[in-house]
Amino acid sequence: MNTKYQCVTTAQEVLDYIGSSRLAAFDYETAPDEPYRKEPKAALDPAKAHIVGCSFSVKMGTGIYVPVAHRQGENIDQADFYDFLRDFLTNPNITKVAHNIAFESAFAYAKGIVIQPPVYDTMAAAQMTLKNAYEFRKLNECSLKKLATELLDEPLPTFADVTEGKFFDELPAHDKETVRYGAADSDFALRLYYLFNDWFDRYLPKHRYIVESIESPTAVYLGLMKKNGIPVNLPLMEQRKVDADREMERIKQDIQFIIGDVPIGANCSTQAFKNYLYQDLKLPILKTTGKNREAADDMTMILLKEWCDQNRPELSKLFSLVQEYRKWGKLKSTYIDGYMKYINTETGRLHPDIFALSTDTGRMNCQHPNCQNMPRKTNDPIGVRNFIKAPADHLILSLDFSQIELRVGAFYCRDEKMLETYRTGGDIHAATTSVIFGVTYEEAQDKHRADYKEQRTIAKNVNFGTFYGLFPKGLQNTL
Repeated sequence: MNTKYQCVTTAQEVLDYIGSSRLAAFDYETAPDEPYRKEPKAALDPAKAHIVGCSFSVKMGTGIYVPVAHRQGENIDQADFYDFLRDFLTNPNITKVAHNIAFESAFAYAKGIVIQPPVYDTMAAAQMTLKNAYEFRKLNECSLKKLATELLDEPLPTFADVTEGKFFDELPAHDKETVRYGAADSDFALRLYYLFNDWFDRYLPKHRYIVESIESPTAVYLGLMKKNGIPVNLPLMEQRKVDADREMERIKQDIQFIIGDVPIGANCSTQAFKNYLYQDLKLPILKTTGKNREAADDMTMILLKEWCDQNRPELSKLFSLVQEYRKWGKLKSTYIDGYMKYINTETGRLHPDIFALSTDTGRMNCQHPNCQNMPRKTNDPIGVRNFIKAPADHLILSLDFSQIELRVGAFYCRDEKMLETYRTGGDIHAATTSVIFGVTYEEAQDKHRADYKEQRTIAKNVNFGTFYGLFPKGLQNTL
């Protein structure tokens, strides 16, 4: 397709291009602020970067690039640009299209702008379409460059090809390649909008509704969440790091008292430790790896302890210590070292990436770091959830739907027992506890009963595991 891209430097020229269109794709180019020029990926961080330029497209094959903060060439007046951008992004009569609109949302929010519907995220649309007869596209298959090549048969130059190691604000604002690269992102997002909607209308009309009315507005708020971040108590994390190191050293000494000077490494999984178990102690091989080697994972430690309880009780303590050592090691590496690694030096907060459509179950996915899998208080001697600290004069609220997944499951499966339980205000986990453990429904609800918490946890694992595809073997392993 022949393209017509141009550079404009006034708000009026942008308005003239958009005209009366009720649909417009847009895209930012960003660069790090001066203190962070040497920090990897700082250009993607709204706390450490700024908008260098913005492109718009209202007709396929056309687009405009608006330089905002280039170091070479004429830029638009920034006050005029952000006044226009605020009006554009909050206009209820224009559908704002972007590829990965969460990114645009975060940078807009850094300027005090919350993008308002209608919106359309072509990355979300890509994930809601089939890449073949049997599979939906995964997140890593939905980059704009990949989709342009695969679906539109028009390869786009990479960022590295265009910038040649420079930041985008170091490129000449009016250079042909600068304008072409900037404007193409909006143009191709618009092309994907039409392509995906045509596919939805033909094959999965309900998915178009989901993208337009649910996933795209959600993506906007994911951007707001990333920008806001998670406030943490760094002094507490540093203290817990010292506590964890001390506790791991104590457990390590207890292990070495039993096994001598056999090196165990950071996770009790060295080859020397395996040799000690299977060659020196002559313990049975109860589990093997995919390469048919002796295993030493957590399940193996549990199995070996059970075997030693019956056959060599003097060794049972070793496997309890190993499990304890690994537990502390995981808590430290994942929730102390892992979190501290991602604390933003500008904000003092964690700003994880949050994805709405990257899991098979439909749950959100959180990365860099994963803040969705903090351990419960009952299984966490470190107190990881205490790392989150509300700012001064603020509160953090913990809100949760009451068994929303199981309610939805009961509705779609038309399970009469579950439906009746919810209709009458019953407790589904208590009902399952009653069946599994042979106690009365009233006993299963008694929070003061000795086995209440343990039995209820098992019942919850059964209920949720069943709905999330945990087959009998997986449920057995979980329990």
